[in-house]
Amino acid sequence: MSTAEHARNKATFRHFCDAVSTGDAELISKTIDEVFEPDVLIRTPLPVEATGAQAMKEVFGRLRRAFPDLHVAVEDLVAEGDRLVSRNVVTGTHQGEYMGLSPTGRSVAYDEIFILRFVNGRIAETWGVVDVLSQMRQLGAIL
Repeated sequence: MSTAEHARNKATFRHFCDAVSTGDAELISKTIDEVFEPDVLIRTPLPVEATGAQAMKEVFGRLRRAFPDLHVAVEDLVAEGDRLVSRNVVTGTHQGEYMGLSPTGRSVAYDEIFILRFVNGRIAETWGVVDVLSQMRQLGAIL
């Protein structure tokens, strides 16, 4: 891939994170349709029945209901070939049910790392690691 394609892929991912951070459900859904292939392969276990872009919509819908002020800050982006690696810090305030937990009003800040494979400028495959242990500790669910 060319430097221009790497820059385009980075911009596409940043566009997605910016949309997520707005809290606008309609914009998030529209942006998912723009940047993800409809049948995107999500290699991270998710607590949803849907697949592809629809799974992304469900996951971010749940996150937005639980953390209405959810913000994704991209800390690092590394591109090579058709892959992009992103290290993010996610913040939010727990104001809705999340993974069986009633709202606590607590703020969270946790790390995540994603590897994304792009095809023709769209995300076609993802692998991710989210620091759920840190998240659950901050919410008081575990010590």
